Amino acid sequence: MDEGKLRWCWLQLGGAAVMLQEYKKQGSDSWNPEGKVGIGVSIYFICDDALAIYRQAKAKDIAVKKPFVGNGMWVVQLADPDGYQLCFESGTSEPEDSLYSE
Repeated sequence: MDEGKLRWCWLQLGGAAVMLQEYKKQGSDSWNPEGKVGIGVSIYFICDDALAIYRQAKAKDIAVKKPFVGNGMWVVQLADPDGYQLCFESGTSEPEDSLYSE
């Protein structure tokens, strides 16, 4: 917490972690982007079980796209509030372009 606002968080699953930070809009250490941040940016995480991440996101009512197989991997995609595409992938023997069915 910084001045009563959540500015950064540390997300960890097993041995992998990523830190997300929001810059201040005014004062020291501030940054104001010219346009909407995140547009056109995708961040890929290779993991052991992308479908588990999909199920966890769904259970928490997080908007997540239906998983599909691409390049021999399950692909799970969601967007953060700034528009960054977060993609989680894990290997599979399912046929290319398969869609996940629950």
